[in-house]
Amino acid sequence: MAHGHGHADHGGNKGIALLISVLALVLAFSETLGKSAQTAGLAYNIEASNLWAFFQAKTIRQTVLRTAAEEMEAASPADAAKKQIGKWRDTAQRYQSEPETGEGRDQLAARAKEAEKKRDRSMAAYHHYELASAAVQIAIVLASASIIAEIIALAWVGAALGALGVVFCVIGFFFPTAVHLF
Repeated sequence: MAHGHGHADHGGNKGIALLISVLALVLAFSETLGKSAQTAGLAYNIEASNLWAFFQAKTIRQTVLRTAAEEMEAASPADAAKKQIGKWRDTAQRYQSEPETGEGRDQLAARAKEAEKKRDRSMAAYHHYELASAAVQIAIVLASASIIAEIIALAWVGAALGALGVVFCVIGFFFPTAVHLF
């Protein structure tokens, strides 16, 4: 009778060992995907910051030209002055919208907002992968403890946490902005 019990235990331990292996694989994926999402989020944040700085520089140049045009218009009604005023106003308008280069204020703002959206998506994914990693790490500890303590319920809880970790990985990969936990 004791031999049969020991044999069943051995089979159970093999199953738990397999569970731990699968959990370790899920952990490797969640950690790798999380690091990748974090890196992408930081890169998009830098891109957005650079674009907003460029936008601000264009704004300053545009303001300087408009101010110069207004001052010259008030001070000198001569034709030469009107020609220069026209050039300044055209340049100021070009600073506002330059679709051919994508470097007008309108285009820079749109590009910066797009980079911010990508950053937010990457950081949301990163947080889901972090939750997945935490759940799977706890699952591995519980599954390991179930072998030592011979409490099979710990392995079941570990398996459930592992499944939760997989769910967080799937959310992070496919729908990072759909679920907001924090």
